[in-house]
Amino acid sequence: MNCPEAETRHNPLVPVGPWNDDTMTATIASGFPPHVLREYALLADGERGVLVGPRGDFAWMCAPRWDSDAVFSSLIGGRSSYAVTPVERHVWGGYYEEGSLIWRSRWVTTSGIIECRDALGFPGDPHRAVILRRIMAVQGDARVRVILQPAAGFGRTHLGELHRDDAGCWRGRLGELRLRWTGAAAAQVSEEGRSRQLDVEITVPEGEHHDLLLELADTSLTGQSPDTDRTWAATETAWRDAVPKLGDTIAPRDARHAYAVLRGLTSAGGGMVAASTMSLPERAAQGRNYDYRYVWIRDQCYTGQAVAADGAHPLLDDAVRFVAQRLLEDGPKLTPAYTITGGRVPDQRSLNLPGYPGGSDIVGNHVNAQFQLDAFGEALLLFAAAARHDRLDKNHYQAVTAAVSAIQARWRQPDAGIWELDDQRWAHSRLTCAAGLRAMAATGVGTADATAWSALADAILADATSDCLHPSGRWQRAPSDPRVDAALLLPAIRGALPATDARSLATYRAVHEQLGEEGYVYRFRQDSDPLGKAEGAFLLCGFLMSLAAHQQGEPVAAARWFERNRAACGPPGLFSEEYDVTQRQLRGNLPQAFVHALMLETSISLAL
Repeated sequence: MNCPEAETRHNPLVPVGPWNDDTMTATIASGFPPHVLREYALLADGERGVLVGPRGDFAWMCAPRWDSDAVFSSLIGGRSSYAVTPVERHVWGGYYEEGSLIWRSRWVTTSGIIECRDALGFPGDPHRAVILRRIMAVQGDARVRVILQPAAGFGRTHLGELHRDDAGCWRGRLGELRLRWTGAAAAQVSEEGRSRQLDVEITVPEGEHHDLLLELADTSLTGQSPDTDRTWAATETAWRDAVPKLGDTIAPRDARHAYAVLRGLTSAGGGMVAASTMSLPERAAQGRNYDYRYVWIRDQCYTGQAVAADGAHPLLDDAVRFVAQRLLEDGPKLTPAYTITGGRVPDQRSLNLPGYPGGSDIVGNHVNAQFQLDAFGEALLLFAAAARHDRLDKNHYQAVTAAVSAIQARWRQPDAGIWELDDQRWAHSRLTCAAGLRAMAATGVGTADATAWSALADAILADATSDCLHPSGRWQRAPSDPRVDAALLLPAIRGALPATDARSLATYRAVHEQLGEEGYVYRFRQDSDPLGKAEGAFLLCGFLMSLAAHQQGEPVAAARWFERNRAACGPPGLFSEEYDVTQRQLRGNLPQAFVHALMLETSISLAL
């Protein structure tokens, strides 16, 4: 039951350290430093996401959209957070409610057990975020400290026009955003410089609960606050309806969780962000930081294909819709990534924040100036997967022809490739286009064009063979780069050429021998040093290795690769891009969508 009479009283924070509004060098407080990435959980509603730490601290949230400025940014050194933390000494645990992104932090304290049930109201409204937090006294009375310190613009614009209305709701402004907070009428305001926060201590009697509801909107917040019980019920129902059973996989629970993560990253317009965060270093103590809060065409195609391996689920239609629209608008000028609304990704710039330890504070992405040929091939593979489920309409077929025309015009040009490096004639890019052309030709859609598509695929395959076949018989990365690349497993997996082809077999063996280590796979060997010294293992590549082993008729090896990489996560079950094998730590932005997509596809494929 709800507990509106729960005891609330002021309890000031531990004093914060020195503060500088210009350089923004302080975190919110000494009690909320960054955590290792494996300890963060994700809340998401399709339009934005939150990272929740083990002390119930919201370390990251952009509003109103994924690519908007952050309002909670302590993750990268901004002075803002929203925390629900036990007052007593405690240890942390937590779990997702099955098939959802409803997260329960669970703390065992010196005198009892407390849970905090967190979610974003789902599905999300593009203009208004509804943040639900339910404090539950599982065993003994629950005493928690609640701190709300939002700051828009990555910590630069503090809470203004703050007041408590006649209903006990707190209202305020965060730049262009409006705020309303219910459930904490007794909170006290404290200030330091321009920074302003609300804090309160709440005691919930054993067996009862207390609700907090925070709204952030770029439109006016009129009328009464949403009813918490009804909002929770609607969110639970929406998640039940959104995530399929996925029972015919080798890991149903994890497969459903992967689908839930991907759905949480997908907006009402169909676009799926590559990750919810920015600027998290891909390697400890190295300045390789990127902003992934945008829709990568390749990643969206990976997700659509993964979902299609099980059935015609809504995420397949979302991917087809978004990718088709971009092709129809941009054709051969398709860019690798877009904002969630289909706009241009902004240029890179620094925010002058400390960044996550070992990282920096990069917003925007230089990918906006790149050409990536393989995106056209991945789009065709996506459309072929949709066609097999009879999910292509007339407009989608126009997008198919636009992708084919782009390949015809540009397949001989150098591109940045899957790893977004310098422009070369990458073997993977060309072979992915060949795979996409073959896949579309095999569907029977556009029968009159199928022969021409197959002929173009043959020409591209022959061209790649002429300059990217290593003397050992395997594929090499580019004409001037003889190294093997784990991405070169994909041509056989996707059907550019048979898995039994000598080139496929030689590549499979070379990736295993040269890039595999302790059950993980690295992208490519960067120098003569040990693999793990240059960068972490790429979890995407580990799942590709599992799919390749399965395709080669090696079920035991496939299961080993799958299980090893499936375990490369923390308690919330979220995957980042890289995995530090030595330290068993996640590296890079979180959660990385394409890793969840390939985990899902592998879980489905290995059960066939």
